[in-house]
Amino acid sequence: MKRILVVDDAEINRDLLCSILSADYLVDTAGDGLEAMAKLKEGYKDTAALLLDLCMPRMDGFAVLTQMGQMGFLPHIPVLIISSEYAVEVENRCFELGVSDFIHKPFESSIVRNRVKNAIELFSCKNQLEQTVRQQAEAIEQQSRIIRMQEAQLREEKPFAYLMMEFRSAIAEVETKLQVLNTEFSLKYNRNPFESIKSRLKSPESIFEKLERRGYPLTVESIREHLTDVAGIRVICSFPDDIYRLAGLFVRQDDIILLRKKDYIESPKDNGYRSLHLIINVPIFLSGGKKYMKAEVQFRTIAMDFWASLEHKLKYKKHVANADEIALQLKNCADSIARMDNQMQDIRNKIDFSRE
Repeated sequence: MKRILVVDDAEINRDLLCSILSADYLVDTAGDGLEAMAKLKEGYKDTAALLLDLCMPRMDGFAVLTQMGQMGFLPHIPVLIISSEYAVEVENRCFELGVSDFIHKPFESSIVRNRVKNAIELFSCKNQLEQTVRQQAEAIEQQSRIIRMQEAQLREEKPFAYLMMEFRSAIAEVETKLQVLNTEFSLKYNRNPFESIKSRLKSPESIFEKLERRGYPLTVESIREHLTDVAGIRVICSFPDDIYRLAGLFVRQDDIILLRKKDYIESPKDNGYRSLHLIINVPIFLSGGKKYMKAEVQFRTIAMDFWASLEHKLKYKKHVANADEIALQLKNCADSIARMDNQMQDIRNKIDFSRE
């Protein structure tokens, strides 16, 4: 049976609570706070609950609660205050000190039994949940330590450095092909199909995080096989039809292999994002011969590129006030940008037609 400690300076109250609870618990008693603290020091880990009076000689209930907090007993024992006091400020003070519940005098047997039972069960569930959370946190931290060790080890290995060199070479190949098309358009049509090119090589931290999130091993082979966006190129165009014209010319080159196309212009994302994504295999030429590498090429308009940078800040910044409202405003802005892009394209077409 579980042990309960009843602390009250009135013997009649101690006897009454013993008679109510003794059928279900081993009930120990103390006549004041000093005696209670002495018993808790001897066996607080074996105490399932503490029923504590507030007004007692030598050491009152508030002093007991303070000492229990200082000695680290409160996280292990649910405390129920037994008192005739109903003042709100008194109850608030008790709860601030760590009290679980109140049992008001005069005692009603069924209420006493139920409140003690509920307090013990809830406290036990709380402690079990906290222990589970601690164990899970420790497991996650242990897993993170292993991943960090694997990251550090992989970074130092030559195969990983060589793979990153290959992806950088893929970026250079894509940029060169696009620049050639841009130069040709400038001479042939007196206009450029894109405004700028931005490229990035995914950081080792992002690579390892993505592999871990998807359940893949942290190996060079896994990076090569499962990730398509380590090499990323973003092409910023003036008009939507330039995106399709340039992308079409690009993938028709006989050494470019189109693996997958995601058209978020025709089918925008829920947040309003519009862009054309191409996952490709592009050849690089090394001392050992030609090798194909995966790369992701994104085509978007100038206005949508500006919008995407702002949306990215919202997505990855924590604790943004009114995040839902801002997301709705961004969605409306994205829709407005799409309409504006199409209107500007129509104006350009009219200008070009009038020149002819």
